[in-house]
Formats: sequence, C-alpha cells, structure tokens
Amino acid sequence: MADESVDLGRRGFLRGRRRVEPVPLRPPWARTERFTDLCTRCGACADACPEGIIRRGDGGFPEVDFRRGECSFCAACAEPCPEPVFDRAAASPWTLAVRIGPSCLAINRVVCRSCRDACPESAIRFALAPGGVAVPVVENDACTGCGACLAACPADAVTLQPGPETAHAP
Repeated sequence: MADESVDLGRRGFLRGRRRVEPVPLRPPWARTERFTDLCTRCGACADACPEGIIRRGDGGFPEVDFRRGECSFCAACAEPCPEPVFDRAAASPWTLAVRIGPSCLAINRVVCRSCRDACPESAIRFALAPGGVAVPVVENDACTGCGACLAACPADAVTLQPGPETAHAP
C-alpha cells in the first residue's frame, strides 16, 4: 500500500516519467476511433450543447465536463457537426464506467446521498455494510452515464471514465 503523504505524480515527474492523463471524454455518440483525425475543432458541438457541458479541451478538441451539469442525451451536439464525427446509429451514446472513490463522504461515515438523489435512473443505491455504514453501490445495468451523480457529489468522489461497465441508451 502506498503512503498517502507521497505525491507519486511528483515523484514520477522528478524521475523523468510523464504522468498518465485520463482519456478525455468525448461528446455522446462521438466515434472513438480516429476522433482526432475526423474532428476539425470547429466548436459547433460545444456551441449547440444546451446543457453547456461540452468545452474545448486539449488541442481544441471537444470534451465533456460533468462538473458543469449532466447530459440529457438530446443530441443537439451531433446535429450541427459538419464532419462524420458522430454515429447516431450507435446502440448507446457512449460506454462509461462509474467509479466512486475513497473521498466519498458516505464511505468516510458522513451522511450523504447526493449522488443517489441526483441520479435520474436510480442507478445508485446505498447498501448497509458491516459496522452499520451505508455505502454507495452503482447498478451498472441502470446507469446511462449522464453525469448527474458526478455534478452533485460535494467530495468529487464520483468519476465517469470510458470503459465497458455501462453502455445503455437513455
């Protein structure tokens, strides 16, 4: 187990190792293969997003920022795109894995149900664990990856990352 007081990212930097950045989350229905080859970085998808969750990321490519809110899967981002970046025929808008990290207030014995209350699909429930502590459990089959739980978490404990664990249309 790593010592919590040691900044492994800093240690890696000082040893000449680059910190691995997470893969940016692209807008819903965006093609994952060759995305940076197809996207011209025009910003039409970000301008069209009524939720305001799409922003220009690294290199000007669009990225989803769930700290700004949740995705309603309205597809407004895909409509104005002049390039073949979006695949609306895909079975689901994206494949995301929900993770609840150790900074979760409930895991640290502080009463909080913000993620559960914000989830429109009721994909997060709280299960009683040994010691009488209720901990969050994600029902991956019910999760759409809308990001409502991430935006609502006061401890920034919820993350959504590209992965195989959730892949359902809204």
